[in-house]
Amino acid sequence: MKVKRRQRNRVIPPGCDHEPVKPGHDQSSHAVRMEWGPTGAAAVAADVTVVVDVLSFTTTVSVAVERGITVLPFRWRDERAASYAAERDAVLAVGRLEAREQAGTVSLSPAAMAQVEGITRIVLPSPNGSTISFALADGGSEVVAGSLRNASAVSAYVAARMREGASCAVVPAGERWDDDTLRPAVEDLWGAGAVLAGLVDLGVTGLSPEARVAEQAFRAVRADLAAALAGCAGGVELAAAGFAEDVEAAARLDVSGVVPVLVGEAFVDRGR
Repeated sequence: MKVKRRQRNRVIPPGCDHEPVKPGHDQSSHAVRMEWGPTGAAAVAADVTVVVDVLSFTTTVSVAVERGITVLPFRWRDERAASYAAERDAVLAVGRLEAREQAGTVSLSPAAMAQVEGITRIVLPSPNGSTISFALADGGSEVVAGSLRNASAVSAYVAARMREGASCAVVPAGERWDDDTLRPAVEDLWGAGAVLAGLVDLGVTGLSPEARVAEQAFRAVRADLAAALAGCAGGVELAAAGFAEDVEAAARLDVSGVVPVLVGEAFVDRGR
Protein backbone atom coordinates (compact mmCIF):
# COMPACT_ATOMS: atom_id res chain seq x y z
CA MET A 1 0.00 0.00 0.00
CA LYS A 2 1.52 3.31 -1.07
CA VAL A 3 0.42 6.43 0.71
CA LYS A 4 1.01 10.12 0.37
CA ARG A 5 3.69 11.28 2.81
CA ARG A 6 2.55 14.29 4.78
CA GLN A 7 4.47 16.05 7.52
CA ARG A 8 2.76 17.27 10.67
CA ASN A 9 4.04 20.27 12.58
CA ARG A 10 6.51 18.94 15.11
CA VAL A 11 5.65 19.20 18.78
CA ILE A 12 8.37 20.96 20.80
CA PRO A 13 8.97 19.10 24.08
CA PRO A 14 8.64 21.08 27.32
CA GLY A 15 11.74 23.14 28.03
CA CYS A 16 12.83 23.48 24.40
CA ASP A 17 12.58 26.89 22.71
CA HIS A 18 13.70 25.66 19.31
CA GLU A 19 13.28 22.67 17.05
CA PRO A 20 15.81 20.06 18.24
CA VAL A 21 15.41 17.52 15.43
CA LYS A 22 18.45 16.79 13.29
CA PRO A 23 18.19 15.76 9.62
CA GLY A 24 16.82 12.25 9.26
CA HIS A 25 15.64 11.97 12.84
CA ASP A 26 12.10 13.01 11.92
CA GLN A 27 11.89 9.93 9.63
CA SER A 28 9.78 12.14 7.34
CA SER A 29 10.86 10.27 4.21
CA HIS A 30 8.90 7.28 5.54
CA ALA A 31 5.13 6.94 5.77
CA VAL A 32 5.38 4.83 8.94
CA ARG A 33 7.71 5.95 11.74
CA MET A 34 8.72 4.78 15.21
CA GLU A 35 10.50 6.57 18.02
CA TRP A 36 10.65 6.48 21.82
CA GLY A 37 9.04 8.64 24.49
CA PRO A 38 7.88 12.25 24.49
CA THR A 39 10.94 13.67 22.73
CA GLY A 40 10.83 10.94 20.10
CA ALA A 41 7.11 11.50 19.61
CA ALA A 42 7.81 15.15 18.92
CA ALA A 43 10.55 14.28 16.44
CA VAL A 44 8.49 11.89 14.29
CA ALA A 45 5.13 13.69 14.45
CA ALA A 46 2.65 12.29 11.93
CA ASP A 47 -1.02 12.59 11.02
CA VAL A 48 -1.91 9.59 13.19
CA THR A 49 0.18 8.52 16.18
CA VAL A 50 -0.24 5.30 18.16
CA VAL A 51 1.02 5.62 21.74
CA VAL A 52 1.97 2.32 23.42
CA ASP A 53 2.50 1.74 27.17
CA VAL A 54 1.92 -1.99 27.58
CA LEU A 55 2.26 -2.54 31.33
CA SER A 56 0.28 0.50 32.35
CA PHE A 57 -1.43 3.38 30.63
CA THR A 58 -2.62 2.26 27.19
CA THR A 59 -3.51 -1.26 28.30
CA THR A 60 -5.61 0.20 31.12
CA VAL A 61 -7.21 2.63 28.65
CA SER A 62 -8.16 -0.24 26.35
CA VAL A 63 -9.66 -2.28 29.21
CA ALA A 64 -11.68 0.69 30.46
CA VAL A 65 -12.97 1.53 26.98
CA GLU A 66 -13.91 -2.14 26.48
CA ARG A 67 -16.16 -1.75 29.52
CA GLY A 68 -17.85 1.36 28.15
CA ILE A 69 -16.00 3.75 30.44
CA THR A 70 -15.06 7.21 29.15
CA VAL A 71 -11.36 7.73 29.87
CA LEU A 72 -9.97 11.19 30.52
CA PRO A 73 -6.16 11.09 30.61
CA PHE A 74 -4.31 13.62 32.75
CA ARG A 75 -0.66 14.65 32.69
CA TRP A 76 0.06 14.93 36.39
CA ARG A 77 -0.31 12.46 39.23
CA ASP A 78 -0.76 14.95 42.09
CA GLU A 79 -3.47 17.09 43.72
CA ARG A 80 -4.29 18.66 40.35
CA ALA A 81 -5.63 15.29 39.16
CA ALA A 82 -8.22 15.17 41.95
CA SER A 83 -9.49 18.66 41.09
CA TYR A 84 -9.58 17.79 37.40
CA ALA A 85 -11.67 14.68 38.08
CA ALA A 86 -14.07 16.53 40.40
CA GLU A 87 -14.65 19.27 37.82
CA ARG A 88 -15.59 16.64 35.23
CA ASP A 89 -17.73 14.45 37.48
CA ALA A 90 -15.28 11.58 37.01
CA VAL A 91 -13.60 9.06 39.30
CA LEU A 92 -9.86 9.48 39.78
CA ALA A 93 -7.80 6.32 39.36
CA VAL A 94 -4.89 5.92 41.77
CA GLY A 95 -1.65 3.97 41.54
CA ARG A 96 -1.55 0.23 42.14
CA LEU A 97 0.14 0.50 45.53
CA GLU A 98 -2.15 3.34 46.64
CA ALA A 99 -5.21 1.25 45.81
CA ARG A 100 -4.04 -1.43 48.25
CA GLU A 101 -4.14 1.11 51.06
CA GLN A 102 -7.35 2.88 50.04
CA ALA A 103 -10.34 0.56 50.00
CA GLY A 104 -12.91 1.25 47.32
CA THR A 105 -10.59 3.20 45.02
CA VAL A 106 -10.14 2.55 41.31
CA SER A 107 -6.64 1.48 40.31
CA LEU A 108 -4.47 2.09 37.25
CA SER A 109 -4.05 -1.70 37.18
CA PRO A 110 -5.56 -3.19 33.98
CA ALA A 111 -6.55 -6.36 35.86
CA ALA A 112 -8.35 -4.29 38.48
CA MET A 113 -9.95 -2.11 35.81
CA ALA A 114 -11.51 -5.24 34.33
CA GLN A 115 -13.46 -5.65 37.57
CA VAL A 116 -14.78 -2.09 37.86
CA GLU A 117 -18.56 -1.74 38.04
CA GLY A 118 -20.90 1.25 38.05
CA ILE A 119 -18.40 3.84 36.79
CA THR A 120 -18.90 5.72 33.52
CA ARG A 121 -16.11 8.33 33.59
CA ILE A 122 -12.59 7.94 34.90
CA VAL A 123 -9.46 10.11 35.01
CA LEU A 124 -6.21 8.24 34.37
CA PRO A 125 -3.17 10.29 35.46
CA SER A 126 0.03 9.27 33.70
CA PRO A 127 3.30 11.21 33.37
CA ASN A 128 4.28 9.11 30.34
CA GLY A 129 1.31 8.03 28.24
CA SER A 130 -0.94 11.00 29.00
CA THR A 131 1.84 13.56 28.55
CA ILE A 132 2.79 12.11 25.17
CA SER A 133 -0.85 11.89 24.08
CA PHE A 134 -1.71 15.48 24.97
CA ALA A 135 1.47 16.90 23.44
CA LEU A 136 0.77 15.09 20.18
CA ALA A 137 -2.88 16.15 20.12
CA ASP A 138 -1.84 19.77 20.75
CA GLY A 139 0.42 19.47 17.71
CA GLY A 140 -2.44 18.29 15.50
CA SER A 141 -1.88 14.54 15.45
CA GLU A 142 -4.73 12.07 15.86
CA VAL A 143 -3.75 10.04 18.93
CA VAL A 144 -4.62 6.34 19.33
CA ALA A 145 -4.00 4.21 22.43
CA GLY A 146 -2.43 0.93 21.34
CA SER A 147 -1.55 -2.20 23.30
CA LEU A 148 -1.08 -5.90 22.73
CA ARG A 149 -4.74 -6.42 23.61
CA ASN A 150 -6.05 -4.31 20.72
CA ALA A 151 -3.10 -4.32 18.32
CA SER A 152 -4.92 -5.76 15.29
CA ALA A 153 -7.91 -3.46 15.74
CA VAL A 154 -5.59 -0.45 15.94
CA SER A 155 -3.67 -1.65 12.86
CA ALA A 156 -6.90 -1.93 10.87
CA TYR A 157 -7.97 1.57 11.91
CA VAL A 158 -4.60 3.10 11.08
CA ALA A 159 -4.38 1.25 7.75
CA ALA A 160 -7.73 2.75 6.76
CA ARG A 161 -6.50 6.22 7.68
CA MET A 162 -3.34 5.65 5.65
CA ARG A 163 -5.40 4.68 2.61
CA GLU A 164 -6.82 8.18 2.92
CA GLY A 165 -3.28 9.59 2.70
CA ALA A 166 -2.30 9.91 6.36
CA SER A 167 1.19 9.31 7.69
CA CYS A 168 1.64 7.24 10.85
CA ALA A 169 3.96 7.16 13.84
CA VAL A 170 4.06 4.53 16.56
CA VAL A 171 5.53 5.66 19.89
CA PRO A 172 6.55 3.19 22.60
CA ALA A 173 6.34 5.27 25.78
CA GLY A 174 9.12 3.58 27.73
CA GLU A 175 9.77 4.07 31.44
CA ARG A 176 12.02 6.32 33.54
CA TRP A 177 15.22 5.59 35.40
CA ASP A 178 15.68 7.10 38.86
CA ASP A 179 17.49 10.07 37.30
CA ASP A 180 14.40 10.70 35.11
CA THR A 181 16.10 9.70 31.86
CA LEU A 182 14.20 7.52 29.41
CA ARG A 183 14.43 3.76 29.91
CA PRO A 184 13.38 2.03 26.69
CA ALA A 185 11.08 -0.79 27.83
CA VAL A 186 11.10 -3.93 25.72
CA GLU A 187 7.40 -4.60 26.38
CA ASP A 188 6.56 -1.30 24.71
CA LEU A 189 8.81 -2.21 21.78
CA TRP A 190 6.81 -5.44 21.39
CA GLY A 191 3.51 -3.58 21.67
CA ALA A 192 4.57 -1.06 19.05
CA GLY A 193 5.82 -3.92 16.91
CA ALA A 194 2.48 -5.71 17.16
CA VAL A 195 0.73 -2.68 15.66
CA LEU A 196 3.40 -2.31 12.99
CA ALA A 197 3.30 -6.02 12.09
CA GLY A 198 -0.46 -5.69 11.70
CA LEU A 199 0.03 -2.79 9.29
CA VAL A 200 2.52 -4.80 7.23
CA ASP A 201 0.15 -7.77 7.15
CA LEU A 202 -2.54 -5.43 5.80
CA GLY A 203 -0.29 -4.36 2.96
CA VAL A 204 1.09 -1.10 4.34
CA THR A 205 4.57 -0.21 3.10
CA GLY A 206 6.99 2.63 3.74
CA LEU A 207 8.16 1.64 7.23
CA SER A 208 11.28 3.38 8.50
CA PRO A 209 14.19 1.17 9.60
CA GLU A 210 13.29 2.04 13.20
CA ALA A 211 9.73 0.83 12.65
CA ARG A 212 11.04 -2.35 11.00
CA VAL A 213 13.11 -3.14 14.09
CA ALA A 214 10.00 -2.96 16.30
CA GLU A 215 7.99 -5.08 13.86
CA GLN A 216 10.64 -7.79 13.76
CA ALA A 217 11.11 -7.69 17.54
CA PHE A 218 7.42 -8.49 17.99
CA ARG A 219 7.48 -11.29 15.42
CA ALA A 220 10.46 -12.82 17.25
CA VAL A 221 8.50 -13.22 20.52
CA ARG A 222 4.96 -13.65 19.24
CA ALA A 223 4.89 -17.43 19.64
CA ASP A 224 5.84 -17.14 23.32
CA LEU A 225 4.59 -13.67 24.10
CA ALA A 226 3.21 -14.30 27.60
CA ALA A 227 6.46 -15.84 28.82
CA ALA A 228 8.51 -13.05 27.24
CA LEU A 229 6.40 -10.39 28.93
CA ALA A 230 6.58 -12.16 32.29
CA GLY A 231 10.35 -12.48 31.98
CA CYS A 232 11.22 -8.94 30.92
CA ALA A 233 12.34 -6.35 33.49
CA GLY A 234 8.97 -4.63 33.70
CA GLY A 235 7.09 -7.90 34.05
CA VAL A 236 9.39 -9.18 36.78
CA GLU A 237 9.11 -5.88 38.66
CA LEU A 238 5.30 -5.96 38.61
CA ALA A 239 5.12 -9.61 39.64
CA ALA A 240 7.52 -8.98 42.53
CA ALA A 241 5.21 -6.20 43.72
CA GLY A 242 2.22 -8.56 43.61
CA PHE A 243 0.77 -7.55 40.26
CA ALA A 244 1.41 -10.60 38.10
CA GLU A 245 -2.24 -10.43 36.96
CA ASP A 246 -1.49 -7.12 35.26
CA VAL A 247 1.28 -8.75 33.25
CA GLU A 248 -1.06 -11.57 32.25
CA ALA A 249 -3.79 -9.10 31.25
CA ALA A 250 -1.34 -7.05 29.18
CA ALA A 251 -0.06 -10.14 27.32
CA ARG A 252 -3.45 -11.15 25.90
CA LEU A 253 -2.91 -10.46 22.23
CA ASP A 254 -5.85 -9.21 20.14
CA VAL A 255 -8.59 -9.96 22.66
CA SER A 256 -10.14 -6.52 22.13
CA GLY A 257 -11.62 -4.72 19.16
CA VAL A 258 -11.63 -1.24 20.70
CA VAL A 259 -9.67 1.62 19.14
CA PRO A 260 -9.39 4.41 21.73
CA VAL A 261 -8.86 7.74 19.94
CA LEU A 262 -8.26 10.95 21.89
CA VAL A 263 -11.10 13.31 21.03
CA GLY A 264 -10.85 16.53 23.01
CA GLU A 265 -10.22 15.48 26.60
CA ALA A 266 -11.34 11.87 26.34
CA PHE A 267 -10.48 8.61 24.62
CA VAL A 268 -13.42 7.50 22.48
CA ASP A 269 -13.80 4.10 20.82
CA ARG A 270 -13.44 4.26 17.03
CA GLY A 271 -13.32 0.49 16.55
CA ARG A 272 -15.64 -1.06 13.99
